[in-house]
Amino acid sequence: MQSDTVASRNADPSGGTPQLDSVSLAIIEQLQEDGRRPYGAIGKAVGLSEAAVRQRVQKLLDQGVMQIVAVTDPLTVGFRRQAMVGVHVEGDVEAVADAIAAMDEAEYVVMTAGRFDLIVEVVCEDDEHMLEVINRRVRAVPGVRSTESFVYLKLKKQTYMWGTR
Repeated sequence: MQSDTVASRNADPSGGTPQLDSVSLAIIEQLQEDGRRPYGAIGKAVGLSEAAVRQRVQKLLDQGVMQIVAVTDPLTVGFRRQAMVGVHVEGDVEAVADAIAAMDEAEYVVMTAGRFDLIVEVVCEDDEHMLEVINRRVRAVPGVRSTESFVYLKLKKQTYMWGTR
């Protein structure tokens, strides 16, 4: 599991936000459709040489603009229970977010400005595992005041195509 955070992945080494042109966006779109698509095929689609695509992809990876990963369906790999957990925090929200983000079962940890201080997506093997994660681990983090769980009954849509629209 990677230990970096979204904030550190999105930081441009020069200190600013990476600026993406239409070609970089087109490369990202090609890789979202098929993360194993050959650079030569991407080059044909976006009008660049294979070498130029390889350089751009490496730059996008280095800047933290994107990652190329295998996305699994949790149900097919033994994780039968997912939930979104709203967390109310007393004190330092960022410290609580860091502690929860360190848990393997926490897929997403988002600090929010709304009803909850944090929204956490957890993926567990079963109900017993979910109970252990929420009751004995999340609620045990210093600063967690309360939680509210929203257990997934059926996942209707999950997409990773939002980066280029």
